[in-house]
Amino acid sequence: MVRFSLSLSLLLGTTLVFAQPAAKPKSTSIKPASRVSKSSPVSLSVNLNAPIPLDPGVKIGKLPNGLTYYIRKNTEPKNRAELRLVIRAGSVLETDRQQGLAHFMEHMEFNGTKNFPKNELVNFLQSAGVRFGADLNAYTGFDETVYQLPVPTDSANVFNQAFQILEDWAHNATIDPSEVDKERGVILEERRLGRGAGQRMRDQYFPVLLNNSQYAKRLPIGTEEVLTTFKTETLQQFYKDWYRPDLMAVIAVGDFDEKQVEGIIREKFSRIPAVKDAKPRTEFTIPPHDDTKVVIVTDPEQPNTVVQVIYKRPEIKERTLNDLRESIKRGLFNTMLGNRIQELTQRKDPPFLGGYSNYSNFLGNLDAFTSIAVAKEGNVERAIRAVLDENARVKQFGFTATELARAKQEYFASIEQAYNERDKTRSASFVEEYVQNFTDKAPFTSIEFYYNFFKKEQEGIKLAEVNALVDQFIHNDNRAVIVMAPEKDKGKLPTVDQIIGFINDAGKGLTAYEDKTLNTPLLAKQPTGSPVVSERSIKEIGVTEWTLKNGVRVVLKPTNFKNDQILLGATSFGGTSLYDLKDFQSARFSSTLTSLGGTGEYNQIQLSKFLAGKQVNVFPYVGELSEGINGSVAPRDLEVAMQLLYSYFTQPRKDADVVQGFISNQRSALQNQINTPTPARVFQDTVSVTLGGNNPRRQPLKPEDFDKVDLDRALKIYQERFANAADFTFFFVGTFKEEQLKPLIEKYIGGLPASDKAEKFKDLGIRIPAGQISKTVYKGVDPKASVQLVYSGDLTWSPETTTQLDALAEVLEIKLTEKLREEEAGVYGVGSNAAYSKYPVPRYTFRISFGCAPENVEKLIAKTQELVNDLKQKGALPADIAKFKAETRRETEVQLKDNQFWLSYLQNQYYNGDAPDEVLHEDELLKKVTVESTKEAANTYFGPNFIRLVLLPEKKSESGK
Repeated sequence: MVRFSLSLSLLLGTTLVFAQPAAKPKSTSIKPASRVSKSSPVSLSVNLNAPIPLDPGVKIGKLPNGLTYYIRKNTEPKNRAELRLVIRAGSVLETDRQQGLAHFMEHMEFNGTKNFPKNELVNFLQSAGVRFGADLNAYTGFDETVYQLPVPTDSANVFNQAFQILEDWAHNATIDPSEVDKERGVILEERRLGRGAGQRMRDQYFPVLLNNSQYAKRLPIGTEEVLTTFKTETLQQFYKDWYRPDLMAVIAVGDFDEKQVEGIIREKFSRIPAVKDAKPRTEFTIPPHDDTKVVIVTDPEQPNTVVQVIYKRPEIKERTLNDLRESIKRGLFNTMLGNRIQELTQRKDPPFLGGYSNYSNFLGNLDAFTSIAVAKEGNVERAIRAVLDENARVKQFGFTATELARAKQEYFASIEQAYNERDKTRSASFVEEYVQNFTDKAPFTSIEFYYNFFKKEQEGIKLAEVNALVDQFIHNDNRAVIVMAPEKDKGKLPTVDQIIGFINDAGKGLTAYEDKTLNTPLLAKQPTGSPVVSERSIKEIGVTEWTLKNGVRVVLKPTNFKNDQILLGATSFGGTSLYDLKDFQSARFSSTLTSLGGTGEYNQIQLSKFLAGKQVNVFPYVGELSEGINGSVAPRDLEVAMQLLYSYFTQPRKDADVVQGFISNQRSALQNQINTPTPARVFQDTVSVTLGGNNPRRQPLKPEDFDKVDLDRALKIYQERFANAADFTFFFVGTFKEEQLKPLIEKYIGGLPASDKAEKFKDLGIRIPAGQISKTVYKGVDPKASVQLVYSGDLTWSPETTTQLDALAEVLEIKLTEKLREEEAGVYGVGSNAAYSKYPVPRYTFRISFGCAPENVEKLIAKTQELVNDLKQKGALPADIAKFKAETRRETEVQLKDNQFWLSYLQNQYYNGDAPDEVLHEDELLKKVTVESTKEAANTYFGPNFIRLVLLPEKKSESGK
């Protein structure tokens, strides 16, 4: 897997690929602090010149050969460990003849090592319940290559073999020439997937943005010429030069005996000989420039106009306690500026589709302060001026004391939860800190130390200090501007001089920011509650059901999986299905438009400020067949969450100006997609319309659809959907005691309006069409294809049936990966997925999807059909069935200790009317998955209803050939 670019998806799925490389937030290895009382004393004894102390919970060692190791015992999740092998070498170290081989080497580690020939490594781990891709994975960046191996620790054999795998990766890769040649196709397919407008524009602006440095010349994916022609010896040389112990770290975090793990590491990795006369590991830099570099790039498949202003500056290395204090100031600055820019989208006529300003890591030896704006109707000047004016407003007037107080509260709250969860932190959360420590010397301290440090320092951080940062961030030298736009708008774009003028002239005629807040109760009138009148216990799964006097059902599952987390949800039948087509658009946007208004007396901006520093997230939704509430809250803020929930039910608020701005932005984004439709968008629209039987409710959203949205009607529909609480089931999962939660539930949920009227959804008759359908979309200039093969039909709803479908999907994906990727080298990845639902009627959808070269479409579809037919004739191999069972059991072990799983599971079980304790019978269901059952399932679900959907490049005209 390649890791090097940043992309964000905003605005109805429009993908905006920004110019900068993957930005790492400053101090990701340092955990922010928690909230403390205002009376906490500021210590005068802290020596800010002292180094940041490393977390004493981590054992760090170094072998005589130079290999570094990190070991931490951590019991969340139980019987699991996260292992990493980190190589401080990536694509930036390649020679001209090795471009792409750092990444190629990463692939080859899975294609044969001394102790795991061919595909045995993947087979062994799958048999132990480790999924390839989802669990077992790796990535290559500019400066490092990281191998990820999560494994169970309750099997001594599997755990020991996992370290053997790490050792093999470190120095025992076989790099067989025949395997190299097979893998070329897989790598080329991965490279093919990355092709498109973003890649074409990046190839133009990277040399300028990165000032022709080595980074600009060494994208990890490499060049097609090298990938197709390099000799095996060239790859072997890269492995020999850079896979050596002085550039390696082994990281182990998990539920194990630390001394035992240290002994295993010393035994296995001491066998790697130190390299004499090692090749110097050059630390490449990106040279500065005094001028402003401007690059304007266009592409026929770029849907939006995106402007970035990037102020590059030397990287801030965090080493001392003063550096740690400075990182807190930067975090406060980013928070306040981000909140201001977000407010601009709440206007009647927002100046852009999206934007932000932020200080973060950049690449190599640089950090960057980056301002980004996505222009509305292609208006570059208005978009970038709006963002830069906010930067300038800070420069001229600074932030306000109330903004800083809120930012500190947000900072406190975000980490207080981490501090409270310090004994429940998952192993995966730790390993990235140690990777960064090894690759970039980024320090990692304990949450306990950071918590106390913040308590001592946070009040001493004054407004003037934070305001002064803007002068450090914004400067005219070492500045780059990247404009990406649709090809059709090339003639409308401003010139380089005009763009520089926009930037230099920003900030004229500004006034100071006015921090408008509301200081009134969220609920003007307290609800009149109703008591619990009946109780039912489901002891097998630790669940209690309450029925309140107003008819509401509440399902509770107290857990100890987290110390500071309560998840909540509510669901009711109905949704947009109950409304005629003329009201469909108003209904589908009803919860969105209502939420944009805020709630009660609070508009959305005021509500956001009111909730600052509180760990509360509650949001309503209206779907097609149901409506409800989802959210999360820290126990200390539970009453605020309950008030917000009550308010969303009883005090919906409309804000016509904000809604007008939202709709204006959505229209503009959709029009961009229509004017410059991307191949992926066109194909996905075709898939949705086809699978939706061309139903009006499955058509792509168009700008004119917003003409059918009526705010008053949307608000009325929302009120109707949430008028009767007795038609809802509420769910609470997490850290609470029932007796403590009971008064709040009786007051706020018991106080909701309710009646004895029960609603059901309406079956709209939308089904995937029966029979055989084939559709080919011709769109795009790149030589790449996408394939989706869809089977569908009616279903007998039962846990046995859905388990057989899951098994069929997994065993087929295993075989598709072996055949299409490993043998044919025709795809990078292939998916096999079974989806099923009970409502409106029990149905299943089985989807197979992959990307490939256009000339390979028919061959790979034929290979897929061969595998499907093989399953129908013979059933699955026992070994593949065993892998499915092992993976499922291992996944469930972890899920049963996860609050989010339980919330989703309970909501689904009650929604479908299924047994709440079904999960406890998984082993019985898995025993029923056999060779014969997979054969029967294949014949049942790979039936006559088959849809073939293919995306191919646009056909060239005869004159263009």
